[in-house]
Amino acid sequence: MPNLLAKGRLARWSGVAGASLVTLTTMAGTVLAAAAEHAPDAAHGGEHASGGLPQLNPANFPTQIFWLALTFGVLYYLLSKKALPRVAEVLEARQERISRDLAKAAQLKDEAEAVLAQVEASLAGARAEALTLIGQASADIEANNQARQAALSADIAERLRTAEASIAAAKEQALANVRTASADIARDIAGRLAGVDVDQAQADAAVAAVIEERRG
Repeated sequence: MPNLLAKGRLARWSGVAGASLVTLTTMAGTVLAAAAEHAPDAAHGGEHASGGLPQLNPANFPTQIFWLALTFGVLYYLLSKKALPRVAEVLEARQERISRDLAKAAQLKDEAEAVLAQVEASLAGARAEALTLIGQASADIEANNQARQAALSADIAERLRTAEASIAAAKEQALANVRTASADIARDIAGRLAGVDVDQAQADAAVAAVIEERRG
């Protein structure tokens, strides 16, 4: 494609150069013809004509036109065979470099988009994994808290039962001690005041009846 473009430009420039040379040659011939019409007549001004400008002498016009055409022909050849091909090569190399740069830019863009897609996919996967781990950790913490709460409640209940049992045992022991002491005191008082020896069983029964009455 770049070669076709360079060749097309070279053909256009060659055509423009050729047309320009033809136009310049025509214009030069016109100028020389106009100068010939206004040149002094040789029969009336020989001395003046001989001392005028040689390029305005009609006798020199064919030679001048020949050299003019030859010069423009050489210039046309140099432009079409030397200068313009070189310019076309430079433009072709530039076009190829631009095409390579554009292709490279497109490739880098595609690679960047692919990398970006991979990064976004990785971020999405990491985000999903993090949410899963957070949910699992929350569930584990909640389960551990519930288990600890249940264990703590069971431990407290057990301690309360033990404490209640200990209190009840201590209370019964205290009551038993109070009964025994009360029975002994009652027997001692009955013996000292009434001179009656009260049986231990009777004293215990009497004390128990009094305690039950006070409880009621």
